[in-house]
Amino acid sequence: SWLVLVDGAHYGQSWLESASFFQSKISKADWEKALQQVRTPLGTVTGRTLWGAKYQTDIPNAPKGEYVILQYKSKSAGMGSIVETITPMLDKDGKWRVSGYFIKPAQ
Repeated sequence: SWLVLVDGAHYGQSWLESASFFQSKISKADWEKALQQVRTPLGTVTGRTLWGAKYQTDIPNAPKGEYVILQYKSKSAGMGSIVETITPMLDKDGKWRVSGYFIKPAQ
C-alpha cells in the first residue's frame, strides 16, 4: 500500500505513513522534493516483481530493531529496468512501516 502512494505521486502521504525513525531523518518537504526529483524521470512503473526478502535486526545507520529488506525488480517507462529496495521496520507502536526506500538502475 505504501508503494501505491509513491507510484501515485502521493509523496507527502507516503511520508506520513512511514516509520517514526524515517520521519526523524527527513522532513516531509524534503522527502517530497527528493521523490519528485527521483521518481519523475522514472515515469510510470509498469511492472514490479519481488526479487528477494531478508529479515534483519541490525542494519547500517539505523537503530537495532526488526526490519525486512524487500527488493523488487521493476520496470519503468522512463528508465527501463530498475531495482527498488523498500525496508519496512516494526515501529514503536507495533505496526510495520517503511523506514527506507532506494532506487537504482538494474544491472
